[in-house]
Amino acid sequence: MPEPQRMNPAAAMAALQARLEARGLDLPDRGTVDDAPSPDQPGHPEYHHRARAEFALARWGNAVPNRYANARIVTDPAVAAWAEQAAANPAEARSLLLTGTTGTGKTHQAWAALRMIAEAGPARYEIIATTAADMYGRLRPGGSDAGTETGLNRLARIPLLLLDDLGSAKASEWVEEITYRLINERYNACRPTIFTSNYPTEAPRHPKTGAVLGPGLDIVLGDRIVSRLTEMTDVVVMAGYDRRRHRAA
Repeated sequence: MPEPQRMNPAAAMAALQARLEARGLDLPDRGTVDDAPSPDQPGHPEYHHRARAEFALARWGNAVPNRYANARIVTDPAVAAWAEQAAANPAEARSLLLTGTTGTGKTHQAWAALRMIAEAGPARYEIIATTAADMYGRLRPGGSDAGTETGLNRLARIPLLLLDDLGSAKASEWVEEITYRLINERYNACRPTIFTSNYPTEAPRHPKTGAVLGPGLDIVLGDRIVSRLTEMTDVVVMAGYDRRRHRAA
């Protein structure tokens, strides 16, 4: 049986075109083939950005307490600017300290900032949120099965940490040491942290006598911790009335 004859590709195309022309048809324009993925397909940057954001928002939803599940919008421009920087470049972002009296929305803004970071679709989104009192309770010897050092290392290494009500625990050498170690390690590792506190960084004093007029973190936690906080955080003072009492009324 004779071997089949192979036709030159150009000749084959010419023969096909001749047959089509004989029937009054044109050879379709081959054009260019666009095999790039669409925004709805894997491989497209927008697809993967959306997937990261959905994953991060799911983690945010699992972590947020029901009380703050509606914390979806950052209303303070300074907090929004911080969240934008923390999402874009966490290694270069500073930490955030929200201060103000009870009920001014500090924790609500903190959770809204964490959600804003999640919506940006970061490459890694892991958070731990705790009050200072709960943290000390778990880190005390016998407070949990993990132990003090294991628990402290976990808090120090998590990419995002929310430490609520800083300064609310009873002062002691142990509290001061644990707080300083945590803050210092996160500072050295460039891991962004959100702190909230009812106290200003420095206690208010009488302008003439220098007498202390009220509590401050420098008195509650000590100058060493406040010095580090001042160095590593953007401080945002949340002013206004007590929203909790207003709602109750």
